[in-house]
Amino acid sequence: MKKSVLFTALILLGVSGFMLHYRIHYFLEPDKLHPGIYIFDRTEFLANLFPLIDVVLVTALYCSRKTAVYGYLLNGLLVIYGTIFMAHFSLAEMAAKNLPLSSLIFKSTLPDIGILWSDFLVGKALFDLYTRPVSQPAY
Repeated sequence: MKKSVLFTALILLGVSGFMLHYRIHYFLEPDKLHPGIYIFDRTEFLANLFPLIDVVLVTALYCSRKTAVYGYLLNGLLVIYGTIFMAHFSLAEMAAKNLPLSSLIFKSTLPDIGILWSDFLVGKALFDLYTRPVSQPAY
């Protein structure tokens, strides 16, 4: 597979994850006492920080063969943290609302975690293309 196709997929998955986070965790909330004024929520902003790092920094690191290893490492760290955070908060909310176990698939963050891991796997495929020996044919 061509590097440009994998690189484009990496960008699209990162941007899609960021847009999904931005829609769910909007960090400028309207003040109920003062209409027209917005309050900055730090915790919601931090939820947007990880996908922003993925879009900007990981993509920039994958641009070069020399820095692709750092992009791969940072992408892996973001996937681990994202999986733990999303699974924890999803399970905690389900336990607080006393939802049945069948809602784990459709009402949890399991699909979001799937998008996150697909972003990692595309990054791994791109990293493998960067690090393969020159004599080895591309499939």
